[in-house]
Amino acid sequence: MIEFKEVSKYFAGKAAVSDLTLHIAKGEFTVLIGTSGCGKSTTLKMINRLIEHDKGAIRFGGEEIRRFDPQALRRRMGYVIQSTGLFPHWTVEKNIATVPKLLGWSKPQIDARVSELLALLNMEETFRHRYPHQLSGGQQQRIGVARALAADPEVLLMDEPFGALDPVTRATLQQEIARIHRLSGKTIVLVTHDIDEALALADRLVLMDGGKVVQQGTPTALLTKPVNDFVRRFFGQSEWGIRLLSLGLAGEAARRDEWLEEEGIAETLTLREALSLFIARGTDRLAVRDSNQQPLGVLHFADLLRQKKP
Repeated sequence: MIEFKEVSKYFAGKAAVSDLTLHIAKGEFTVLIGTSGCGKSTTLKMINRLIEHDKGAIRFGGEEIRRFDPQALRRRMGYVIQSTGLFPHWTVEKNIATVPKLLGWSKPQIDARVSELLALLNMEETFRHRYPHQLSGGQQQRIGVARALAADPEVLLMDEPFGALDPVTRATLQQEIARIHRLSGKTIVLVTHDIDEALALADRLVLMDGGKVVQQGTPTALLTKPVNDFVRRFFGQSEWGIRLLSLGLAGEAARRDEWLEEEGIAETLTLREALSLFIARGTDRLAVRDSNQQPLGVLHFADLLRQKKP
């Protein structure tokens, strides 16, 4: 879907991105992560030509992006930023309809799409007539995502979209984006500095430093097979075990031939979250239920110790 080949970008003669080679597959959730100033946001903005690359080639669907009209290219790529960028004097409905109107969609088409996206993001139909100042920060961010998805883009670009939100709202929206990705199969590229967010969302992680890719691969691969000390330090050697648990789910580790008559935990709970519950409840076994609240099995504390080690 997206390919960088020996791409460089300079600001005031200094390389922000240097000889970057990167492949992003169709339908993949790719997360760019690294220290401040590592070039991750610059890399993201070069995809939709908000920043032009100085050297190398960037291809979208096999075509060099400079062959596209910038506005036409951006209409094929939804873009979500931390501040949402909503027009304050427009209703939610009008904000979401921005790109579809530019593309000449009819009013019935736009009305149907707004309703579809509000439902997708678990927002009531009445929100369509509200203004941004009448929404919470989390609700504004949801509308920002809805606007980015309105014209059914091929790619969704997200630059620190949840950075300004409180932890509870942030976690909820992370789950929403993961669900949208599962339902839509869209190609998503997200920039974040939050390691736990990256591990929770990414199919593929791209760790950058000094404008270059240090290591890329699945979250498990980066945690279990770091290529150098920088990768080890970045993910925190002292927290390695806890972060590895965040990649596993209770439903996957539960023993299916057992059951306990007690309040069960959701199968989608991470093993890291389950660890917290083991300690809070003072137990070594937790009942696990499926999405229909039916018995699935039992998770043992000892099962956490059997997770893959490096």
